[in-house]
Amino acid sequence: MKKPKSTLLFLFIALFLWLNTGITFSSGRPGRNFIDSLLQTMTIDEKIGQLIQIDFSAVGKEKAIEYILKYNVGSFLNVWTPEEIKLLQETALKQTRTGVPLIFGLDVIHGYRTIFPIPLAESCSWNPKLVEKSARIAAIEASAHGIHWTFAPMVDIARDARWGRIAEGAGEDTYLGCVMAEARVRGFQGNDLSNPTTIVACPKHYVAYGACEGGKDYNTVDISPATLYQVYLPPFAAAINAGALTVMSAFNEINGIPASANEYTLREILKKRWGFKGFVVSDYNAVAELVIHGFVPDKQNAALKAITAGVDMEMMGFSYLKNLKMLTESGKLPVAIVDSTVKRILYVKYELGLFKNPIYGSEKRRKNETLKSEFINHARTIARESIVLLKNKNKLLPLDESSFPVALIGPLAASKKDLLGSWSCAGKPEDVISILEALETRIGGKNILYAKGCEIERWSEKDLKKALRVARKAKTIILVLGETREMSGEGGSRAYIGLTESQLRLTKAITRLKKPVVVVLVNGRPLAIPWIAQNIPAIIESWQLGIQHGPAVVDVLFGDCNPSGKLTVSFPKATGQEPLYYNHKMTGRPPIKPGNRFESKYIDLQPGPLFPFGYGLSYSKFIYSELKIYPKVLRPTDTLLVTVKITNDSDIPGKEIVQLYIRDVSASLTRPVKELKDFKKVYIRPHEHKIVTFRLPVSTCGFYNSKMEWKVEPGKFKLWVGPSSAEGLTGEFEIK
Repeated sequence: MKKPKSTLLFLFIALFLWLNTGITFSSGRPGRNFIDSLLQTMTIDEKIGQLIQIDFSAVGKEKAIEYILKYNVGSFLNVWTPEEIKLLQETALKQTRTGVPLIFGLDVIHGYRTIFPIPLAESCSWNPKLVEKSARIAAIEASAHGIHWTFAPMVDIARDARWGRIAEGAGEDTYLGCVMAEARVRGFQGNDLSNPTTIVACPKHYVAYGACEGGKDYNTVDISPATLYQVYLPPFAAAINAGALTVMSAFNEINGIPASANEYTLREILKKRWGFKGFVVSDYNAVAELVIHGFVPDKQNAALKAITAGVDMEMMGFSYLKNLKMLTESGKLPVAIVDSTVKRILYVKYELGLFKNPIYGSEKRRKNETLKSEFINHARTIARESIVLLKNKNKLLPLDESSFPVALIGPLAASKKDLLGSWSCAGKPEDVISILEALETRIGGKNILYAKGCEIERWSEKDLKKALRVARKAKTIILVLGETREMSGEGGSRAYIGLTESQLRLTKAITRLKKPVVVVLVNGRPLAIPWIAQNIPAIIESWQLGIQHGPAVVDVLFGDCNPSGKLTVSFPKATGQEPLYYNHKMTGRPPIKPGNRFESKYIDLQPGPLFPFGYGLSYSKFIYSELKIYPKVLRPTDTLLVTVKITNDSDIPGKEIVQLYIRDVSASLTRPVKELKDFKKVYIRPHEHKIVTFRLPVSTCGFYNSKMEWKVEPGKFKLWVGPSSAEGLTGEFEIK
């Protein structure tokens, strides 16, 4: 196809600017000059094209090329092969007048091809350095295949385990959520986005999606401004501060206004107060769904509301594509808004270095930087640290040769696909090592007796009889129970979050044999498992750990790894407790006196979680002592010094996650019973101790007041340092 003269002229101008503006792929005047000059050459159709993202998997190759040539579309998602990426990119570069490069996005959530534990599991490592490395590896693999942009991290605070997308985040605590958000952004983006091994991060879902009513996906959110500011906004602010250059607006409404048309959260908070320089992309079809919400009568008004509110790019839905030009021509939409929106998208493409190197991916990199041995080793390392030991009665674990032969039973014992978890990107079941395979490698096939026992949601007497025959021959029984990958993630909300009836029936039949039983849970959310907790002597929460799931679990079972993970979500005794979270308010009548009816509690369930936030056992025994707080009285500009002695009173070296919580005793707005403010993960040798030191700036002890202003109020504070949110040494300090 012959290039028109105008295209040649534009390319000459662009080349001149590139050679003479000292492009360094970092924000500054050269970049702004380049973008301003480019914008001046663009028609309204070309500008609008930059605001459109198309799902390649939904439209196919021929239609995708048509969208580029006819509508100047500037972005695609779900393009899975480097060959297709190259075809589309070359079409945009060589066959459009402006030659603006495309940006390709994909849901690289917990790994690209090397699949790591689901984000909820990784957060249970309380190890941001390992989490950052997971994201770094994911970026290396994804970029080698031509991907520029990931729709991650999900930084929604999730307090309701019924919500399937709890699997994608860092749990129920805002402080920990901020730490993990920063780590993932740093991992994806690195120090220089023009480095071809980086990808742009996109914290989502902005904002308060995790507060959906009833834990139902896409549902309404109705919360106070204080809760919005204290709980749900901070992880996004942390991600932006870490350098995230895109943000995804959410499906949900917030107090009557859909998030993808919410000018207050998008323009006022995100872009004005926080100074966010990147662009906002809607979630899939979220702009068009403004009509279904009942917020606007048609897609034309949906497009106008969304772009005016601050949604820069529409992901599918076609509301922008079909209506923005008409809106500008009618004067309803100022061209200045379109221009400012296009600038944001061009800025991100510029920062990525796409104008210099469109990044098709690299065959050499794909070969050398996919499933590398060091990537697989890291997958095993973080999988081990993500496992949480929930119960270990009479030190049943770790197992040894006296436990042989071992019966491995359960619908997930030999599964590979389910261990990948939801949003496993380019991961393949054949990359996964199952628990059965890992156990065979560790102790030999002659020491293992295997039976499936049942299906996740289907029961047969034949399967049960086989499982019982196997179990009778064994000295120790390992039951692998939980959820399939489809039972959590997007669209995976559940009204009952216990084990399925078939699995409970299998478990009860096995326990009647009166043999030692270990339950290994494979799941994407906290489960209500009161019968299991009461009747099974050893319980391992393994989550969905990715390609090294089996080896990591077996490492813990046999003591090759001392478990160190701790829960970042509370486990309920019953589904009816949800939403359940440790940092709730006190209320005027908290449950204190047994037998008192008139308290804030259920009459048919004892208060408190089954397993609390921050909880996790070890094969080591850690003792906390000598808590010291200095000074006892502080000013708002001071820093509180807290030290505690942690002793490993065992013969096994181990890692302990030491947690610091505070409570503002009396404030102008009621405060949570406890708030996590810091943590340290420390390694302690047998019979040795360490002094763990926390330096807590008093400024972090504040909160957003009734005017949504951050204030540190004078008064007394309680402080806890311990192994979980439910126990620890206590102290006090005062702010004057």
